[in-house]
Amino acid sequence: MHNADELLAMIKERRFTALRVAFTTLNPADIAEFLSDDLPEKQLALVFRIIPKDRAADAFAYLEAETREIIINSITDREIADLINNELYVDDAVDMLEELPANLVKRVLATANTETRELINHFLQYPEDSAGSIMTDEFVDLKAYMTVRQAFDHIRKTGEDKETIYTCYVIDANRTLQGVVNARDLMLSNDDVVLRDIMHVNLISATTTDDREYVSELCSRYDLLAVPITDSERRLVGIVTVDDVIDVIEQEATEDFEVMAGMKPSEKTYFRTGVLDLAKNRILWLLLLMISATLTGTVLIHFESAFTVNSLLVALMPMLMSTGGNAGNQSATLIIRGMALGEVEVRDILRVIWVELRVSLICGVLLSVVNFARVMLMYPNEMTVAMVVSVSLIATVVMAKVVGCVLPIAAKVCRLDPAIMAAPLITTLVDVTSLIIYFSVAKLLLGI
Repeated sequence: MHNADELLAMIKERRFTALRVAFTTLNPADIAEFLSDDLPEKQLALVFRIIPKDRAADAFAYLEAETREIIINSITDREIADLINNELYVDDAVDMLEELPANLVKRVLATANTETRELINHFLQYPEDSAGSIMTDEFVDLKAYMTVRQAFDHIRKTGEDKETIYTCYVIDANRTLQGVVNARDLMLSNDDVVLRDIMHVNLISATTTDDREYVSELCSRYDLLAVPITDSERRLVGIVTVDDVIDVIEQEATEDFEVMAGMKPSEKTYFRTGVLDLAKNRILWLLLLMISATLTGTVLIHFESAFTVNSLLVALMPMLMSTGGNAGNQSATLIIRGMALGEVEVRDILRVIWVELRVSLICGVLLSVVNFARVMLMYPNEMTVAMVVSVSLIATVVMAKVVGCVLPIAAKVCRLDPAIMAAPLITTLVDVTSLIIYFSVAKLLLGI
C-alpha cells in the first residue's frame, strides 16, 4: 500500500511504470483522494492518463466536481469519449454532467455515441432530487420462466457491465417488474429450478418521481443493496444502488447541518468555496437574526422599570436565556433527526408534545432547584429574586422544549425544510419569550 508521499516521489522522479503498478494496488476511492487533495492541478491530466483505464474510471466517479472539471478540460475528446462511452456507469456520468459548467457538458455530450447521449439526456430530464436522477439502467433483468442455469448463463453474458449482479430483477415481456431474486437464492437452488418459484414477489420499490430521500429511507429500513425504480406503469426503468444512497444521505445531512447553523447550503467543499461565496451563504441569515434580535431590546425597554428596581435581575438574564435556547435546540435537534429517519411523522405531534412536556417539567424543576440554591448561596438576602428566577426557569424550559418540538413539525406541514426551524431561529424566539416570562414573573412577585 503506497502513501501520497511515495506516489508524489514517483511522479517527481518520473518513474511512471512504477506509478502505474502502484495505482493497481490502490482502492479507487484512495486514488480519487490523492488526485483531489495531494496532487498539484498542473499534474492532474498527466497522472490521470497513467492510471489503468478501469481504475481511472472508478476513481473518476469518486472525484470532487472541481477536480473532474480540471481533468475534462485537460484531456482530449477521444479520451473523454472513451471515458463516457465505455468506462463510466450511466448514473456516474449523469452526476458528473450535473456538476459541470454548460460549455463542458456540451463538449462531453458531443463526444458520446448516440446511444449513450440519448440515455444521458433521458436521465437528465428527471428532477434534480428525484429517484430518476440518481438511478442507473445497468442492472440484470431476468424472466420468470428461466431456470437457475439459464439465469447464470444470462448473468455471465451480460453482467460484466452491470453496476450490480447481487440483486437481479424479474420482468415480463412489457418490462413490468414481477419479482426479485438475489445471488444467494440462485447459488443455493438447483440448476433446474424455475425463477418464478424462488423469486420474491413482495417488492420494495420506488418510482422515478419519488424523492431521493425516500429511496434512501427504503434502503436503510429494509437493508437493501439496491432499490428498483419503476415508471408510472410499473415498468422497470432503473435501480438505485447503495453507494448512491450513501451519497444522498451524506449530501442531505450536510445540507441539514448547514441550514440548522443558519447558512445557505453549498454544493462545494469548504476549501473549494471562495471567501465571497462563504460570506454570501451566511450573511442573509445573520441579517435576519440580527433584525429579529431587536425584539429582545424592545422587551427590555418595556420592562425597564423591573431591572431598575433590582439590578440583580439583569445579572441573571443571560443564564435564563441561554438555558432556554439550549433546551429548545435539544428538542428541535431530536425531532429534526427523528423526522429525517422516519421515526417522527406530522401525525405524531400530540404524542411529541406530551413527551416533551413531561421531559421539560422534570428538567425544569431540577434546574430550578439547583439554581435556587446557587442564587441563595451567592446572594443570601435575595430569596424573592431566587424565586423569580426559579419559577421563570421552569416556565422557560417548558416553553422552549415545546416550541423546539413543534416548529420543525410545523415547517413540514408548510412544506418547508424542518432544519430551517433550528438553532438560530429557535434561540431568537426563545430569548424574546423567556424575557417576557421572566419580567412578568418579576413584576408579579416583586410587586413592581
